[in-house]
Formats: sequence, structure tokens, C-alpha cells
Amino acid sequence: MFNYIFKRLLYLVLTLVVVVTLTFFLMNSLPGDALQTSTKLLPPEVEQNLRVKWGLDKPVTERYGIYMKNLASGNFGESMKTPGLTANEIFKDRFPASARLAVQAALFAMTIGLTFGIISSFNRNTWIDYLVIFIAILGVSVPSFVYAALLQKYLSGGSLPIIGWPSSEVWTSGFKYTVLPTLALSFGGIATFSRFMRNSVLDVKGQDYILTAEAKGCSKFRIVRKHILRNSLIPIITIAGPYFASLLTGSFIIERIFVIPGLGEYFVESINGRDYNMIMAMTVLYSVLFIVSLLVVDVLYAVIDPRVKLKGGS
Repeated sequence: MFNYIFKRLLYLVLTLVVVVTLTFFLMNSLPGDALQTSTKLLPPEVEQNLRVKWGLDKPVTERYGIYMKNLASGNFGESMKTPGLTANEIFKDRFPASARLAVQAALFAMTIGLTFGIISSFNRNTWIDYLVIFIAILGVSVPSFVYAALLQKYLSGGSLPIIGWPSSEVWTSGFKYTVLPTLALSFGGIATFSRFMRNSVLDVKGQDYILTAEAKGCSKFRIVRKHILRNSLIPIITIAGPYFASLLTGSFIIERIFVIPGLGEYFVESINGRDYNMIMAMTVLYSVLFIVSLLVVDVLYAVIDPRVKLKGGS
């Protein structure tokens, strides 16, 4: 297990180097920079000083070497759109909001989606099954921002705020502010998990070892708990890790609609403003989250299914 994790961590570092390199050169191949796209009219002397400060006067290959050297020491640089603020400070300020929204949406989507999938599989070809299938199709087909707009329209004026976010104690306070964005962000996940869980349970129910357990006289509850559900979770784990990472990285539309001070909205603003340091910093963060989620998925395989062995050489 240790050798396998160590090997995967080496792959993680190599993957990050490739992602950072590609992102850096693709980003610098675009016309313009943070100073040229800025709406502020700066005196030529100030603009030149900023170019020297941020290294924009140097060749792109030299800037790449400087950036990789700083990145190795944990220095993500200073934001070009908000001088004086480093990427680390912006992460500390904005990441908790994105993380709380992602955690709540993932837990809600998995709980409801898996429950719907299990109920649907044990009521196959009934109105319950057809209802779950309809919900799954609706959840996959309709974008999350449509649900967000509908929730805001029909729940406005009630006890649930349609915009805003807790200003203090971001992990524990202001739950009512998080309800609507959590619901809007989780609809797609509910549809995905319910569909995969239904198919997985139906597949496991038809296996020979389930028929053997029934022939031995095992109770239905024991068969469901110990054999069907446990083996059905293996495909779910495959999508759960990347799904959670995608919530952390892809919720910028929901954050903008509900005025949530998260990283997603800042990422969009950084791209529009050619804020190179922030684009690179958030690319590294998102890449780490996604790759680590895949590693966690592989480790969970061995926890749920004893037949899966993790070794350094295989």
C-alpha cells in the first residue's frame, strides 16, 4: 500500500509539472497582458515599473524558469489585478466558501442520489422506477444555472436568502444562505448517482453469489447490506472522487448567481483580466485536488473490495 501511494505521488508531481508547463505557455501565447487589459489608465512610468516587477519585460522562457523556481518554494506570486494581495492570501479568504458549498452539495447529492438509485432498483419497472429515471434525465439535461434561476424566482421573499453568504464563521454559521446554492449545484449529482447506483445494484443482483446466498437461506436484509450494497458502491466510488473535485472547480456559475465570494468567480475574473499569477495558482490547486481525488478513489477500492490489492508494481 505504501509503495503504491508513493508511486502515485511521484506521478502526481510529474502530472503537475506537465499541466503547469502547458498552461503557462498557452496562457502567455494569448495577446495582451494584465496591464493592457486593465481599465485603469496608468502613467507610462508606473506601467513600466509594474512590468519589471512582474517580469513581463522578460522572455517567456525566462519567466517560466523563474515561476517554476518560485513554485517549488511554495510562492504562487502576487495578483496582478489586485496588487498587494498574494495568491495564498486570496486562497485563504475565498477557498472556504467554495469548499463549504462543494462539501454540502456533494453530501446532499450522494445521499439523495444513492437512495433514489437503491429504491429504483428494488422497484424495477414500477412507477417509482420510472419516476427516478425521469428525475435522472431531468437532472442531467437541465444546467445548474437554470435550477438556480428557478429557485431564486419561486423562493424569493421567503425565509431563505436568494443571494449572499455568511461573512463570519464560514463553516458553521449562516446555513440558510447555503441552502439554495447547495440545491442548485446538487441536482446534476443526484441524477448521476441515482442512475449509476440503479444500474450497479441491478447488475450485482444478477450475480451468481447473490443466488448462492439466497439458496443458503440468508435473510434479504443481510444479502442487501453485506453483498449487494457493498459491491454496488465500487462504480460509485469511481465517479465520486472526480465529482467532488469538479464541484470545487466548476461552481463559478452558481457562485456568480448567488453572489458567493468563492474561488470560482475569482478564477473567471482572473482569466478575463489576464492575471497570470492567479490563473496559474488556481490551475495548480485544481489539478492537485483532481489528482488527489483519483488517488483516494484507488485506495478506497481496496477498502471496500478485499479482492483489490494495491502494490507498487501493479
